[in-house]
Amino acid sequence: MESAEIRRRWLSFFEERGHTVVPSASLIADDPTLLLVPAGMVPFKPYFLGEVKPPAPRVTSVQKCVRTPDIEEVGKTTRHGTFFQMCGNFSFGDYFKEGAISLAWELLTSSVADGGYGLDPERLWITVYLDDDEAEQIWRDKIGVPAERIQRLGKKDNFWSMGVPGPCGPCSEINYDRGPEFGPEGGPAVNDERYVEIWNLVFMQYERGAGDGKEDFPILGDLPSKNIDTGLGLERLAMILQGVQNMYETDTLQAVIDKGTELTGVAYGKAHDSDVSLRVVADHIRTSVMLVGDGVTPGNEGRGYVLRRIMRRAIRNMRLLGATGPVVKDLVDVVVDTMGQQYPELVTDRKRIETVALAEEAAFLKTLKAGTNILDTAVTETKAVGGRVLSGDKAFLLHDTWGFPVDLTLEMAAEQGLSVDEDGFRRLMKEQRERAKADAKAKKTGHADLSAYRTVADSSGTTEFTGYTTTEGESTVVGLLVDGVPSPAASEGDEVEVVLDRTPFYAEGGGQLADQGRIRLDSGAVIQVRDVQQPVPGVSVHKGSVQVGEVTVGAAAHAAIDTTRRRAIARAHSATHLTHQALRDALGPTAAQAGSENSPGRFRFDFGSPSAVPGTVLTDVEQKINEVLSRDLDVHAEVMPIDEAKKQGAIAEFGEKYGEQVRVVTIGDFSKELCGGTHVHNTAQLGLVKLLGESSIGSGVRRIEALVGVDAYNFLAREHTVVAQLQELVKGRPEELPEKIAGMLGKLRDAEKEIEKFRAEKVLQAAAGLAESAEDVRGVALVTGQVPDGTSADDLRKLVFDVRGRIQGGRPAVVALFTTANGRPLTVIATNEAARERGLKAGDLVRTAAKTLGGGGGGKPDVAQGGGQNPEAVGEAVAAVERLVAETA
Repeated sequence: MESAEIRRRWLSFFEERGHTVVPSASLIADDPTLLLVPAGMVPFKPYFLGEVKPPAPRVTSVQKCVRTPDIEEVGKTTRHGTFFQMCGNFSFGDYFKEGAISLAWELLTSSVADGGYGLDPERLWITVYLDDDEAEQIWRDKIGVPAERIQRLGKKDNFWSMGVPGPCGPCSEINYDRGPEFGPEGGPAVNDERYVEIWNLVFMQYERGAGDGKEDFPILGDLPSKNIDTGLGLERLAMILQGVQNMYETDTLQAVIDKGTELTGVAYGKAHDSDVSLRVVADHIRTSVMLVGDGVTPGNEGRGYVLRRIMRRAIRNMRLLGATGPVVKDLVDVVVDTMGQQYPELVTDRKRIETVALAEEAAFLKTLKAGTNILDTAVTETKAVGGRVLSGDKAFLLHDTWGFPVDLTLEMAAEQGLSVDEDGFRRLMKEQRERAKADAKAKKTGHADLSAYRTVADSSGTTEFTGYTTTEGESTVVGLLVDGVPSPAASEGDEVEVVLDRTPFYAEGGGQLADQGRIRLDSGAVIQVRDVQQPVPGVSVHKGSVQVGEVTVGAAAHAAIDTTRRRAIARAHSATHLTHQALRDALGPTAAQAGSENSPGRFRFDFGSPSAVPGTVLTDVEQKINEVLSRDLDVHAEVMPIDEAKKQGAIAEFGEKYGEQVRVVTIGDFSKELCGGTHVHNTAQLGLVKLLGESSIGSGVRRIEALVGVDAYNFLAREHTVVAQLQELVKGRPEELPEKIAGMLGKLRDAEKEIEKFRAEKVLQAAAGLAESAEDVRGVALVTGQVPDGTSADDLRKLVFDVRGRIQGGRPAVVALFTTANGRPLTVIATNEAARERGLKAGDLVRTAAKTLGGGGGGKPDVAQGGGQNPEAVGEAVAAVERLVAETA
C-alpha cells in the first residue's frame, strides 16, 4: 500500500465517523517556543490549553513534522528521520478511552477491502500506563486482546505531557511484532526493534505541575474536560504494509535512494557506509523540500539554519558517494514527484523550491572550497610546531563558522597525516548544545505567562476590533496587568497592559505595525499606548504607561488612535499589495511574498528570487505601481469563505493563519489578497511610491525597501537638491552628470596609479645602495634598514626580493627591511638558499622581529612577513634579527 493511499484511508475512515478533516498546518510553528512543528498535536495545542475553541468536537489530520535532535543518527537506525507525517485523531470533550481504542483497532485490523489496513490482530501488542486499569480492561474485555499481549510500562514510556505545566495523561501504545528475525520474544517491554510502536493513544485527563524531565512532576488534579490526542507514524505503518526492513525503503524515500544510486553509481545494499549516506540523502532532501515548500529559506539562524544544516549534510553525503557536480535539482524533482501526490502544492511550487535548493547547493560548494583552504592553513600551522593532532577548537571553528562537516575535517586531516582532537570538538559542541537547550528551556515556559490573558478571554470574551470603520470609540477596561502581573488598579507612572472589550487599535500582525494613541477613562486617567499585541488569539493587549490618574478594571474608557500614524501605515500596507502584484507580473509567481513590514510612510517587502532583480526591472515595477495610483482604483475589503477566496485568485499573505471565513482586500482589477490589515480607500491616497532598492537577506530571498506618500516626496526633494548641487559643481545638465562624474573618477584613478608607480620606483631605487650596505655577520651578508613610511607591503616585498637578488658570489644572504604604515610597523624578511642551508629561515626571523614590535607574523623559509603595534621598537627589532643571525649562522 503506497504512502498516499495510507494517508487517504486514514482521513476517509475518520471523516466517515464524524471527524472534521483539518489540513496539515505549515511546518513553521505558530508558537514562539518552537522553530518547527515537531509533533502532530502542536497545531491543536491552543485547543487543549483552552485558548481557542476547537473547530469541532472530533477532528482528524495528517500533520507534517520535523525533528532534528537525533540528526546524527539518521540513516544508522531503522526509525530515525528528520521529516515524518503524523496521522492523528482528536476528541475535545467527546469520546474518551473506549472510543479511541475501538476506532484504532477497527482501522488497523479491518480488511483492505473494507477500508482498513488489514493488519493481523495476532501481531499487535499493547502497552498501557502502570496504573491505568481502565485502559487495560478495555483492551482485554472489549477488544479481546489476550492479557499476555498487554504490558504495563512506567511514566517514562507511557505517560504524556507537553513538558511544562498543563494537560497530561496516561497513554496506550499499539506495537507491531515484525517477527523473530528482528529479535527475541517478550513484547515491546523487552525489544522495541522487533515490536515497533505504530500508534500512540494519549488519554488527556489530568493537569500537571512544574517539574523537570519526563517523570519528575506532580499531578495537580483532573481536567474539567477529558480529551483524546492520538498519533500514528505514517512512515512506520508504510514500512510494515510495504514489507520492507526500514522506513528508508518505503516508497517515498526509496525513490530518492534510487536517484542517488543513479547519480553516483553506488548500489544500495552493498556496503554499510554507503547505505547510511544514501539514507541520509533521501531523508534530508525530502525534509529540505518540505521545509522550502512551507516558506523556510536557508540561513544562519533559527529554522533557516536547520534547513541549511540538513541540505548541506545531504550534499556532503552525495560527495562522499562520489558525486562531483550539482545533484540537488535531480533529487528535489524526485521528492516533488513522490510527495506531490499527498501535497499538490509542491508540484505547483516546484520552480521556487528548485531555485532555493540550487542556490544553497552553489553556496555550499563555495563554502567547501573556502573551508578546504582554511583547513589547509590549520594543518600547516599544526605541522609547523611539530603537532600531529588538529585542535578541537579549529575543527569546531570550521564546523560552526563555515558549515564545514566534521567528518570532512577528519577525512582531510587524515589524508595529511593528522588526527583531530575529537574529544575537544565534542566538548565544544556539547557546550553549544547545552547553551541552546538552556535558551530553549527558558523559552519553553513562555506560554505559561499567557494564563492571565486566557483568564481575561474566558471571563470577558475576545476583543471586538472596530478599527476598520472608526478611529475612536467607547469601551470598558476588562483586564489590567502592571509590570506583567494582573492587578485591579494602576497608578500614574506605571507600565501597564490593558485589555478592552472593544477597540479601534490594530494589533500588530500580517506585517503591519500596531496603532498608537491614547485611552482616556471617565475618571480622567490617561494611558499612552505605544504598542498593541495579541498574545492570545482574539485578545488585544494595549501596552503603555499611565500618564495621569488611576486606572481600574471595569472602568469606562474612550480609546482613540493616532490617525496620522494609522493613515501613513495604511498607505504603506496598500503599497505593499501593489508591489507584490507588480513583482509577480514582472518575475512570475516564484516572486512570492516571504515577509513584510508596513510602518508609517515606508515599507519593506521580502520575496523569493534566485538572484538580484535587474535595475531596469525594478524601475519598470516602480513605474507600474505609480501608474496604478494614477488610475484612482477603489480599495475594498470583503469577508468570504476561504474556498471562495481561492476561486477568485486571492493571494495569501505570508505567515498568516486563516479560518473558514477570510477577509479579502481588492484593489481595483489589479490586486486581490487575503489580508486582515488596514488600507486606504483609493489608490490616489498613496500619492507616490518610491522603491529605494533591493538586496539579499538570505539564500533565494530578496528585500525591497520603499517610501510612500509624503516620505517618498521628501526623499525625491532631497535627491533633487543633491542633483542641483552636482550640476553646479560639474557645470552640466542632469542627464550629463553620470558621464561627467565617471570621467572625473577615471582621471582620479589614473592619477593615483601614476603616484603609486612613482612611489614604487622611488622605493626600488634604494635597492642598489641597500645591497652595498650589507654587513658581514659570521659569513652571512645581512641587510637591514627602514624605508620611508607609507610604503605598501607589496612594494616592501618587491624591494626585499630586489636587494636579495643583488647579493652576488653565492654568499648566504638575509634581507630584513622595515616600514611604518598607518601608524603600525611592518617587516618583510627574505633569505637565499645558501642562508637557509645554514639554518636561517625567514619565518623564524620574522617571528623574532614581530614579537619585539608587539605583534606576530609568519611565512615560508625563504620569505616571511610580520607586523606589530609599536613603531618605536623598530630599532630593537633590527637588533633582535642581527642577534638571531649571529647565533644561528
